[in-house]
Amino acid sequence: MRGVVRDKEATKANLLDAAMDEFAQYGLAGARVDRIAAKAGCNKAMIYAYFGSKERLYDELLKIQIDRMIQQVPITPDDLPGYAGRLFDSYRDQPRLLRLAAYHRLENGFEAIPEAEAEAYRHKVEAIGLAQMEGKISAEFNANDLLDMVVHMSILAFTTPNATRALVERSVSRLIAE
Repeated sequence: MRGVVRDKEATKANLLDAAMDEFAQYGLAGARVDRIAAKAGCNKAMIYAYFGSKERLYDELLKIQIDRMIQQVPITPDDLPGYAGRLFDSYRDQPRLLRLAAYHRLENGFEAIPEAEAEAYRHKVEAIGLAQMEGKISAEFNANDLLDMVVHMSILAFTTPNATRALVERSVSRLIAE
């Protein structure tokens, strides 16, 4: 009798896909490993074998999703309205990512920011600060506050049914106008 041959990377990918649905719907506290495993088509022991725990699966998924978003929507400090518009589109097209991040903050506190997100945020603040020093965008707000406002305006896609990309871009244009 021959044993079952497993494709480790395919199994991990299936688990991460299933986990995205589960965690976005229920958060870490409400998610169940048996539902994740069933949706992924494997035994729940595989979650523990590949990730160690439900919490580490969640952390790995969040890191992957944040890294993906950073790659898909790079900061453009010379065009913050366009950046906000691209973020708006991304959040509109991937609402599970915002739900995943919202659950993380609700369950861990608003100060608990994943390292990948914190590092990306530092880079973005530095890029905006440099553009401000070079006179490319308004320095009326400090770079950190400006980035916060730009990002939160882009989240209108998630929280406001009638929001449009044009509204977000116009708002950010007004925000950085001299």
